[in-house]
Amino acid sequence: MSAPAAVPRYFAFISYSHGDKLWSDWLHKALETYRVPNRLIGEITAAGVIPARLIPVFRDSDELATASDLNREVDAALAQSANLIVICSPSAAQSRWVNAEVLAFKRRGRSERIFCLIVGGEPNATDTLGRAADECFAPALRYRVDAEGNLTSERAEPIAADARPNKDGKANARLKLIAGLLGVGFDTLRQRELQRRNHHLATVTALALVVMLMTTTLAITAFISRNDAQRRQKQAENLVGFMIGDLAEKLRKRESLDVLQNVDDKTMAYFSSLSNRDVTDSALVMRVDALQKIGSVREDQGQIPAALESYVAASKLAAELLRRSPTDLRRQADYSNSLTWIGKAYWYQGDLEHAAQNFQAASDILRKAVAANPADTDLVLKLSFAMTNSGRVLEARGHFAAAKANYEAVQKIFEDLLTREPTNPQWRSQLGDAYDSLGKLALELGHLDLAIQNYRANQRIQAALAAQDPNNHDQEYELVISDAILGRTLGICGELEGATRYLGQAVARLQTLISFDPTQTEWQYLFARYSEQLGGLLLQRRQLDAAGESDVHSIEVLENLTGKDPSNAEWQQELARSQIESARLKLARRDLDAAAKMTGRALDTIERLRAKNAEDRNLLLLAAQANIVAGEVSAGRLDEKEAHQSWERARDVIAPALETGNDPNFLAAWASAQLLLNEVDAARPIVARLSMVGFRTPELVELASRRGLTYGADPGFAQRVADAMR
Repeated sequence: MSAPAAVPRYFAFISYSHGDKLWSDWLHKALETYRVPNRLIGEITAAGVIPARLIPVFRDSDELATASDLNREVDAALAQSANLIVICSPSAAQSRWVNAEVLAFKRRGRSERIFCLIVGGEPNATDTLGRAADECFAPALRYRVDAEGNLTSERAEPIAADARPNKDGKANARLKLIAGLLGVGFDTLRQRELQRRNHHLATVTALALVVMLMTTTLAITAFISRNDAQRRQKQAENLVGFMIGDLAEKLRKRESLDVLQNVDDKTMAYFSSLSNRDVTDSALVMRVDALQKIGSVREDQGQIPAALESYVAASKLAAELLRRSPTDLRRQADYSNSLTWIGKAYWYQGDLEHAAQNFQAASDILRKAVAANPADTDLVLKLSFAMTNSGRVLEARGHFAAAKANYEAVQKIFEDLLTREPTNPQWRSQLGDAYDSLGKLALELGHLDLAIQNYRANQRIQAALAAQDPNNHDQEYELVISDAILGRTLGICGELEGATRYLGQAVARLQTLISFDPTQTEWQYLFARYSEQLGGLLLQRRQLDAAGESDVHSIEVLENLTGKDPSNAEWQQELARSQIESARLKLARRDLDAAAKMTGRALDTIERLRAKNAEDRNLLLLAAQANIVAGEVSAGRLDEKEAHQSWERARDVIAPALETGNDPNFLAAWASAQLLLNEVDAARPIVARLSMVGFRTPELVELASRRGLTYGADPGFAQRVADAMR
């Protein structure tokens, strides 16, 4: 088994018949404009580290050549793609190019990273006499390949989201597909989406009312007599200013559901009908503000082209204001800000070139403005946003060194600001974001020591902000998450004492939050999750009684949650994970019967979930981990045959995923299964890879040692981590 490949260039490759081009256009846009929920970004799943954007996505725009093989560009793109998405229809099933692309991807050992979007026809219709014309799966999807890459007669079960109206539907199919690509449960992503929509609901409602009132006010102004126009226009502008400011802020806190339809479009049409020549500067400023707010709401609704239209309109007005006063620093800042909004819209559409152009133009303007007035913190803040956005695009294009330079420059900006205003919470928060950007980049590149360094810096900031406002439960929640992320990262590096401390802090803080509001199921879920992780650390430290207490708390809470809502797959998965951890503890105590019972319950849950949600790769990892423990239970009972069968199941379920990611948990599970089977030569390169990136859990080190492998380590790694944690 070869070591996993390098980080792919493309997040996904869309394979489709050109008869389904409209579906391809929709899917390409849906993926590249999707914003991953903040809480999930940076999480390590079975699919790897969750990115902020699903970009770039490759699809061929022209018909392929008439040759029998794939053309060079398409073949290269397949080789550099982390995932293959097949748009399935009768047309696609009959397309030799779709079939060839699927076959080429499978021959690279990536069958587990193929996802289907059914848009027409019927899966496996060829199994029914007379219905072959309805088949939507190409032959390469329906059958497995052998070691030589040839199709066999063994049936495959493609992972599919079904966009047909009587099935998942277009919206759910999109979300289901994205959940599979990210390696998270569908319910997890759906709940995050609902939380995000609810969060923006009040803002959408407030804006609709404000824009309607503003439009009415401006319309009335247009009918005022010429002699009285200036006085009345000033009154109208003051009223609009109040509505956009104080009134909008009050309305934003309301959760009214009667959001007015199409008000944005009508307002845009009204603004387009007005001339800029005879409008006062203050009126133009208000119009710029309103158009940017309209664009923001459209963006939240996923209407990126419409949002871009609003941002461009705002930018033109901002440019007019700057033309009237070219040396006005404030207008330079406002114009650059409008370019940043445009850049974001292009970015969300996957147009990285235009996004980079607008971000760079904004940065250039702001650098000059800041140089002319370095004491203007608002200008400095806008410059930091533009540079961070430029870094995101650079990172997406694989220009990691340039992205790092941007992030470090932003870090320096806020460090300098804090030198002048050391107690300013906004500067501290922004500095934390800069460290978070650097941490995620380090994690993506496999530099776990640098990731820890930056996560620790962010955690310090969150802790300080929480101490400054101890009654702020939202800030306390942010601290909980930063503690847990830092603790988890320390744990996989073998820094068990620090990992235990930070996860212990997270659990204790969650207990306090739950006592404040016992109805918060998210707090309860995180309490159970982090308790399970804490129990695993305590077990590795041989603190068995404390580990048992954590495991009991975790399982009790999760059984209560899943009893109330059995449909929540995320809770079910976490319950299975806690059961596996509890089985490990019982195995350590030589209570083989209890360990076998707990492992069996976990496997039952996992298989039930896999039957309903086969695209969730987290379940593959759980299945492998459960089978490893089951094999160890059998070995303890001296049933070597059953032990080997369990370890073989663990190896086989996890092996295909190694070709498409660098998730250390996947690598560790596969290496553990191979070592337990005494297949040392196969495990050797994976063990070496894990040691190189700093992954160092005691159980894997001990297992490798028992098989005669020296688990190497960078001698400076531990010192760098220790320095970061001081």
